[in-house]
Amino acid sequence: MRRLDLFFTTILVPLDYAALLLAALAAYALRHAEFAVARRPVIFNLPFELYLKAAALIALGWIIIFALSGLYTIGRRKKLEEFKKVVVASTAGLGAVLAVIVFSRELFESRFILLVSWGFAIVFVSMARIILRVVRSGLLRAGVGLQCVAVIGRGSSAQALLGMIKHNPKYGLKVVFHAETLNKDAELQLRALAARGGLDQIIALSQNGGDDLHRILDLADEYHLAFRYSADVLATHGAGLEFDTLAGVPLMEIKRTRLEGWGRVYKRIFDIIGALLLIIVTFPIMLLTALAIKLDSRGSILFQYPRVGQGGKRFQYVKFRSMKPDTHEMRYKELKHLDIRKGPLVKFKDTEDPRITAVGRLIRKWSIDELPELFLVLAGKMSLVGPRPHFPEEVAQYEKHQKKIMRINPGMTGLAQISGRADLSFDEETRLDTYYMEHWSLKLDLIILLKTPLAVAGQRGTY
Repeated sequence: MRRLDLFFTTILVPLDYAALLLAALAAYALRHAEFAVARRPVIFNLPFELYLKAAALIALGWIIIFALSGLYTIGRRKKLEEFKKVVVASTAGLGAVLAVIVFSRELFESRFILLVSWGFAIVFVSMARIILRVVRSGLLRAGVGLQCVAVIGRGSSAQALLGMIKHNPKYGLKVVFHAETLNKDAELQLRALAARGGLDQIIALSQNGGDDLHRILDLADEYHLAFRYSADVLATHGAGLEFDTLAGVPLMEIKRTRLEGWGRVYKRIFDIIGALLLIIVTFPIMLLTALAIKLDSRGSILFQYPRVGQGGKRFQYVKFRSMKPDTHEMRYKELKHLDIRKGPLVKFKDTEDPRITAVGRLIRKWSIDELPELFLVLAGKMSLVGPRPHFPEEVAQYEKHQKKIMRINPGMTGLAQISGRADLSFDEETRLDTYYMEHWSLKLDLIILLKTPLAVAGQRGTY
């Protein structure tokens, strides 16, 4: 999902609202213009302040109708198709207003304002969207927001695709690499591009055999790249498929998560509201914890260390300190023999870990040490629900298929935490996190959040 597309789709909502409000104001002004009053005097008694409030409320209703009509779906739409949807949605909005007037018995005498507002709404909304298209096209032509693409394939389909991308900036793509097959040299170059952040998606054409396609897909998984292809459906690699055509070439894109487009927006709003509420509720606990840590042992109140987040990017992780200062690195050296987990993650039993303080043992038992993560949620570095963030040295040991869980923001809790917490193997945890990514919904987030206190109270493995 291109950030530019997400930005322009998101900005459509306030832009449409402003256009609808402007349409209502223009209709009111036109009805009260001198030439209109001279032709037909105004007989209804509706002060401008009251009219403005009503218009603001009606515009919100129209925005909901626009959303239900599919005017905020992310993706390319033809201008005529979009205009038809604007007309249909605006007509439905007018019908809803007329229904409210009739059933509430609040008769609004000016049919002129209603009809003109409807016409202006169609014109203003359409014009605003055309202007937005022009701005977006200009940015893409200037190279802003382009996705860097690698094309793997040969023949006429590959040449048509390459030519189309080169001569049509409106698609928002830029070919930075092309190879006929994924040989060793091509794979090395792709990895180098992806490692330095110079690649966003890979397009594989049908000439590639099954083994090549799986290798390309594994590479896309490893570096969190979008993957589009023509030919057979690789059902074992993803739950969601989206069909599209490019230069007449049929392509399938594997959707790894529903957390794209509006799903991403909804989840971010949910995170902000949830984090703010939880900070307010738990703030007294956090204050008491900070005081207890300070009285119990020397050192800072917080433990700060880089962890790996979405897209493999590092961020400064923070939680309440539960260990003695400067003992973190012991987990990979002196205490390695105490590791009770198989796989890349290191985990000790709290009762056997000599680094943990008295207060630390208590706050770990009830996961109080993780409460400062709420501020990371507000900052957008983490989410309330998602795969847990791990240390860079642990991520370096991930197998290729395990890296797919870094396609979304890490979370404070997740399916793994309510299904066994640290008692699960890392492969089991990865499977649960992958299921979450592919089947995400706000309802699922809410269920996981509500079950998390029960998992904590159950005192199964924590980390």
